[in-house]
Parts: sequence; structure tokens; C-alpha cells
Amino acid sequence: MRILFTGPAAPSHLFPMVPTAQALRAAGHEILFASPKPMDQLRAAGFPIVEIGDGRPLREAFEVVAGEDAHYAMPELAQEQILDLAATAFAYASRSTVDGLLATADEWDADLLIHDSCLASAQLVAAKLKIPAALQNFGFTSGLDMAARLAGHFTDLYEAHGVAAPAESTPLNIVPAALGGDPGGLRMRYLPYNGGGVVPAGLLRRGARPRVAVTLGTVVAEMDGLHAIARLIEAAASVDAEFLLAVGDADLTLLGTLPANVRPLPWVPLAELLRVCDAVVHHGGSGSTLTGLQAGVPQLLLPQGADNFAVADILTATGAALRSASDDVDTPLLTRLVTDPGLRDAAARLRAENDALPTPAALVPAIEALATAPH
Repeated sequence: MRILFTGPAAPSHLFPMVPTAQALRAAGHEILFASPKPMDQLRAAGFPIVEIGDGRPLREAFEVVAGEDAHYAMPELAQEQILDLAATAFAYASRSTVDGLLATADEWDADLLIHDSCLASAQLVAAKLKIPAALQNFGFTSGLDMAARLAGHFTDLYEAHGVAAPAESTPLNIVPAALGGDPGGLRMRYLPYNGGGVVPAGLLRRGARPRVAVTLGTVVAEMDGLHAIARLIEAAASVDAEFLLAVGDADLTLLGTLPANVRPLPWVPLAELLRVCDAVVHHGGSGSTLTGLQAGVPQLLLPQGADNFAVADILTATGAALRSASDDVDTPLLTRLVTDPGLRDAAARLRAENDALPTPAALVPAIEALATAPH
């Protein structure tokens, strides 16, 4: 069977597809990704990729929609407004991918199209070519809802291609039902794929004192710098823990002289880092949150934009996480993060719920059946 994966050029959207693609390839199926540039992080996953789109960066679409001074952090907007803005930008970026994705799916003779919610061309192409489709969710919020928001900006292209409506797409969820995703469809265990990287030898086992990983994912530091964690770094100096600053090659100048218990790291796959950590602080991105959930560690969320505020609402309700505005982080909050047994117990329960879900490999027969089901 030939299975085509596609999504926007954003690791947070493409990386959740990788474990599914790996499972299907291990079962003997042919896998191809269709993606806009840049493709370096996806290429490292080891799959063949066809380029679609006009080569312009995704950030340009957000600058067109939100203004030239586009930021990730949008504290002035409500969550619904942020999602609508994101849908408008992703739909704008998707326009240039229609022809390339259509040609790829047709010429490669795809049997199944697995797509992200934020590439509006996917359901148009699936409907036009009558290819069964599955929507790989990337986190807690509804992928079907986001896909519908994008489709609302694509009505002219549906009309131009003689397609009445978006293809129906079966959701592939990666969170326990109590935490979100979409009803129906398939639900699989979250297995983190955070890209490759060299793991320092000193991070192969736990340290003598508690360790807290601090990360901003793959987008926040690039767009906004490290403002979101500046106050945290000051407060960390008085906490009896080691803070591991996992922000890749971001400019640390804003943070000034780092306290003795704050150590910057090179790029390290987050799942491997959290294996030897006692807690994690991040912006509330779905990938960072789910990797923390899979590791079973307490989390402190500092929501900035995108779906961060919805994710923070969901996770704090479980008792496994704290949340704060970036400027309100203080030493007592960080101390609670590493010492509160209630947080640890709730995090362990969430890990057990995730572990109870079937792996992507176990769901291969169900995904195969999508390609042959009536549609």
C-alpha cells in the first residue's frame, strides 16, 4: 500500500506523524511525505520527501495575516481569536501547495492520504482524487475543527476544482479520550519523536539533585527570543534544583549572567532529556506537553500563543501541571514544581493513561482498513 503523509513545514505538526509513518513502513508499506520547505528536520526522520508549495517560509504567511511584526506570543487575544488567526495564516500558506500535492498524490497513486489539520490542500486533494483520508492530530485540540476553519478560506479553490466539499477524514488521536482530540476515529499512544541530537554522557542518568528541563519548543525562541523565560531564570537561582536550558542555539544574551544552577545545553531530543529530569517548564506547545506527559513528570506551563492556553487549561485540570504568566514566575512556584507530591502522582497517572493506549504499530491493521473502507 502507498501511504502519503502531508502537513505544513512546522515540526510541531509533522513530528507527530513520524511514529505512525515508522509503524506503517515497518509493516511493509511504501511511505512518502509531501511537504513545503524547509525540510531539514523532516529529512532527518529518514523518509523520502516531495517538495510542494512555492518555497516561501511559513512565517511569511503569518506576517501577511497578522502584520509584518508577527509574534508567537499574543496575550491580547482570546484563544478562539488566536485559532482563527492561525487558520487564516495556514490557509494562506496552503494555497501554493494545491497543485503540487494534487500531482504528487495522483502520479504516485496514493492509496491513503494522512494529513495534518493545518494544510488546507489535503482534504481538497483527497476529495478530488477520491483517496481515503486520515487526519493525524498533533495534540489536545480538535483537528477536525481546525481543518474546518481552514476550509472556510478555501471555498474558491474548491469551486475552481469542481469539488463540492472537503473529504471526510478519520481522526488519528494521540491523547487519552479524557484529554481531547476528536471523537471517533482511532486513538493511539503518544510516542515522542523530537528529532535527532547528541545526548551528553552526563545526561544518561539522574543527577544528585532535582533536574528541571526548560524549553520553548521549536518556534517560540526563533520568533520571540527568550523573553518568556527571563523571569524564570532569575527565580531559579534560589531553588534547590539544576535547571537545564534546552533552547538549542537561541541567543542567551537577554538572560544575562546565568545562575550557577542553570546550564545551557546543545540540542537534545526532549524525550531523552526528560528521562533524567524531575520536571519540565515550557510554553504549553502540544509536542512539549505530550512529551512531558509521556515521561510522567510534573509540568509548569507558561502559555504564549497558538493552542497554548487551551492546552494549559486541559493539563492543569488533571493536577499534573501548574501554569503562570511568564512575568509572574517566582521561587516558591518553582520550588513547588519540584517538591509537590500531588503533582508527581497526577503526572504518573497521566503517563499510565497514555501507556494504556495501543501503540501505532498495534493500530496498523485499523489504519490499513481505512484505505479499503467505503468512502
